[in-house]
Amino acid sequence: MSLSLTELTLSHFRSHRLGRLTLDSRPVAIFGPNGAGKTNILEAVSLFSPGRGLRRSSADDMTRRPEALGWKLTGVLQAQGSVHEIETWSEKGAARQVRIDEKSASQIALGRIARVLWLIPSMDRLWIEGADGRRRFLDRMALSFMPEHAEVSLTYEKAMRERNRLLKDQVRDAHWYGALEAQMAEAGHCIHRNRVRALALLSGAQEQAETTFPAADLELVQTEGEMPEAQSDLREAFAESRFRDLAAGRTLVGPHRADLYGVYAAKSVPARDCSTGEQKALLVSLILANARALAEQIGAPPILLLDEVSAHLDANRRAALYDEICALSAQAWMTGTGPELFAELGSKAQRVEVTEVNGVSQIAVA
Repeated sequence: MSLSLTELTLSHFRSHRLGRLTLDSRPVAIFGPNGAGKTNILEAVSLFSPGRGLRRSSADDMTRRPEALGWKLTGVLQAQGSVHEIETWSEKGAARQVRIDEKSASQIALGRIARVLWLIPSMDRLWIEGADGRRRFLDRMALSFMPEHAEVSLTYEKAMRERNRLLKDQVRDAHWYGALEAQMAEAGHCIHRNRVRALALLSGAQEQAETTFPAADLELVQTEGEMPEAQSDLREAFAESRFRDLAAGRTLVGPHRADLYGVYAAKSVPARDCSTGEQKALLVSLILANARALAEQIGAPPILLLDEVSAHLDANRRAALYDEICALSAQAWMTGTGPELFAELGSKAQRVEVTEVNGVSQIAVA
């Protein structure tokens, strides 16, 4: 069983006025000069999953300039023996909409049929920057295993915004907080449980794999205190923290205060203290472990988006990455400046050249 995007059309999306691709389930090697629009194709594919895509941009930012008409993506997704026609679009900066098989659908519905993982250059600093990025990284992995993770995360964030508004307004009446904290405790407990399960699945996938990429020991930690294990304990923690939260003007306990701590297992060195190359290798290892675990769970590997990943790996690790992708039978969309970066793939991959003419991206199957 496979998961692959076999047709893709981009209309007024970023640098692409109109682009069409017809593909099979093999990896996709996209090459061309810097600024030609290669990453924009990966971003388009990332929008066949829930969320704001690999750049986390607003819908308005994705529209082609100067026309600013809005944008539309259409695709044919082969998913575990079924074929789905998917459309997603935004009109004049409005929130993006989704249609699956000619019926309006939520973004969360995309997560039930499509699993998309990505690794992009901005993630190279994951281990040395703030906890927000590591939480997003972990939540994307949790979402890949448990599509409902998106819904509970939205529920938690909405309730927390309401609670924070009360805190900033210095509202002290406990009755105003009770219902919101109950909602946050229920959703927050689910978020924490999903994250813990995702880490367990990743750990198992790393232990079972024979790979040249280094394994990472991962731990979910709190930036302050400890995360209560039970839903009732979390609700109690919110109530007990109101005095401190009122002083701070925001909620100081809960899953939004979590962090992902990583260690290069073979060397027992924290990921933040590793070399740039080692940190990159750890990220690649985790993406591959996520893909292996998903293949075991749902019977098909996810679609992988790897932006400029080949340029930052030596020849041996690049060949090892390609071998693992092919062994997984994953449709990996990879970018690079030249076709020589994908030479080791031979006929195992299909190649797409992207060029730029007068500010418009041009796509050609090589």
